[in-house]
Amino acid sequence: MAKLSSDEIGKLKLNLKEKGYKLTPQRRAIVNEIIRNEGSHLTTEELYDLVKVECPEIGLATVYRTVQLLEAIGVVCKLDLNDGCNRYELVHEEENHQHHHLICTVCNNVIEVKGDLLDTMEQKIEDEYEFKVKNHSLKFYGVCKDCLQKF
Repeated sequence: MAKLSSDEIGKLKLNLKEKGYKLTPQRRAIVNEIIRNEGSHLTTEELYDLVKVECPEIGLATVYRTVQLLEAIGVVCKLDLNDGCNRYELVHEEENHQHHHLICTVCNNVIEVKGDLLDTMEQKIEDEYEFKVKNHSLKFYGVCKDCLQKF
């Protein structure tokens, strides 16, 4: 299982402490599973099933509260992929904005787009409307290459 580096744990502990929270073993297990499954866009229930293996005593409510806390302090962000579930993924320090997603409407596979495709548009919006863009989300719906080959 991918583990948090001591530097990452230190940053997370500091971030939690500044907001009056501790990095409990349950919270650490949840963050470890989010890291281990990076790119999977897990729901809270899926995350609970994974964490329960390492922490059998953990409750679903604890996972829900921890995910909400991690979102509030900027460790994870919530994704709405229009499938009726909230999904979560890690926020990387080097990302200025959420990355973009390609969603296959046949197999529901989610592909992460590398790089920010909207830099020019963002600048135009900021200049033309005197509006400072803090973040954006972009999702493309279509058919992935694997499903295209099946037709």
